[in-house]
Amino acid sequence: MPNIEEKSQVVSEIKEKMQKSSGIVLADYRGLTVAQVTQLRAQLRQAGVEYKVLKNTLVRRAANELGVEGLDSYLEGPTAVAFSADPVAPAKILMEFAKVNKLKTFKIKAGVLEGKVIGPEGVKALADLPSREVLLTMVVRGMQAPLVGMVNVLQGPIRKMGYALEEVRKLKAAQ
Repeated sequence: MPNIEEKSQVVSEIKEKMQKSSGIVLADYRGLTVAQVTQLRAQLRQAGVEYKVLKNTLVRRAANELGVEGLDSYLEGPTAVAFSADPVAPAKILMEFAKVNKLKTFKIKAGVLEGKVIGPEGVKALADLPSREVLLTMVVRGMQAPLVGMVNVLQGPIRKMGYALEEVRKLKAAQ
């Protein structure tokens, strides 16, 4: 059993990871096979998410030292924690993994978003958000739409002048 110094070192490592992470998701990993855990870790690693199985007491202590309120009630039973700089990535990957593999025992317990604790429903809502690229595309489209409309309005008189000149040309050709 690790001594107090080793535990305090682990707590400080957890605190450091929590401070660096914008998105943290806690999950109950019961029911996963070794192959499934390996597959999940590979998917998380590709997205830059760190996934660790941690002791609840050490996570609780680190959260309390950082002033994260409301996490204690979710720290019961086996807990795996996914840390990420991207607030949406761990939620998306874990929810998609549970859905694709039809896992009934694997559950999302809670999440921490920018220092605030969110329940499983909040994590699900976060996972349902569009990706960053899609959101940026939507913003650009929203900015582009008025400009396109203005260009069309400004082209109207020029277009009408072109139609009028074409009619004059047809009349002169007919004479």
